[in-house]
Order: sequence, then structure tokens, then C-alpha cells
Amino acid sequence: MKQWSKLAAIALVVSTFAWSAGTAWADIDDSCTLNGVPLHGKVKFVDSFPDFKVKVVSSFPDLKVKHVTSFPDDCGEWQIVDSFPDFTVKFVDSFPDFTIKYVDSFPGVN
Repeated sequence: MKQWSKLAAIALVVSTFAWSAGTAWADIDDSCTLNGVPLHGKVKFVDSFPDFKVKVVSSFPDLKVKHVTSFPDDCGEWQIVDSFPDFTVKFVDSFPDFTIKYVDSFPGVN
């Protein structure tokens, strides 16, 4: 009986870790900010020292993102820049800060 409970506990820990490895734990609030940073504006993609690590998904994103060429004023509107960004992003496959899906219309929080 003791071995069964140990195995069950180990299985629970392993399955929880496996599930969370691909899941973002974003606390994007109603004002479309995460950790006090608005998730719209000028964005620079970087390979190191990002403000946020992001995973692109095809369904159930934390944030729907629309690329714009000017005036990225609404939630989820990103203008890609090389200098003077509002925040920086690194694309990752696991342990993201939040997930995104690219859209052509209706960007923002689900």
C-alpha cells in the first residue's frame, strides 16, 4: 500500500510538470498589461534578455496579436521595430510568460 501511494504521488508530480511545461501562467489583466507593461506598442524581437518569453500557438492563446505598421494603440497591436521598443520579446517553445496567436482582426485578450 505504501508503494502504491508513493507511485501515485510521483505520477501526479510528473504529470503536473509535463502539463505546465507547455502552459503559460499569464496574468494579463483587463487593461491589457502584464507585470505593469502594456501589451501593445512597439516591439523588438530579441534572442537574449527579453522582457517577455512568448510561445506562438494556433488555439487558446493568452493574447491575440495583430501586426500594424503605425499607431499600435490598442490591446494586442504590435508594431515591429529595430530600435526604441516599448518592450522586447523572445520566442520560445517551452516555459513562456504568455502565448500568442497572430490574427488579422480583433486583437486582444480572450
